[in-house]
Amino acid sequence: MGLDEGWVEMTEIDLSAVEAERERLRTAYLKGGVTSSARGLHHTALLCADVERTVRFYQEVLGFPLTEMVGNRDYEGSTHFFFDIGNGNLLAFFDFPGLDLGPYAEVLGGLHHLAISVEPGQWERLKASLTEHGVEFQEESGTSIYFRDPDGARIELISDPLGEMYGLKVL
Repeated sequence: MGLDEGWVEMTEIDLSAVEAERERLRTAYLKGGVTSSARGLHHTALLCADVERTVRFYQEVLGFPLTEMVGNRDYEGSTHFFFDIGNGNLLAFFDFPGLDLGPYAEVLGGLHHLAISVEPGQWERLKASLTEHGVEFQEESGTSIYFRDPDGARIELISDPLGEMYGLKVL
């Protein structure tokens, strides 16, 4: 699957109306200085077809250490496993042996992409690792790399600090 598959052409959209609606929502809902009721993202769980292939990709290509593997409490025979992605955050996976999950698809309520912040030096090292391992990627704005994992999930490595995106404070 190419990197551009799943992106939608926006040729029929009234962009000035979209921006006006965005500004209305921003004015109505942005709440500066309000503390979240959450303390952080415990983990994000994705699905995979092959546990070992997933471990090799995330640990060997991206350098995210595998931290634990346990049985999935909700599906007998399934493995729930975790990678450290820094700052106390985990990326988790499930396999579901015996289920035909079909290929990855971006759908409403599904995953578009997962953006993981890395230090600029690590970003360069990971870009080289992706190249070395033959993983196709698309670089954007000199700070983001987009690629697909072995099961097709779109991953972004972004060298901007947490809480920032392309020089804009978002947190």
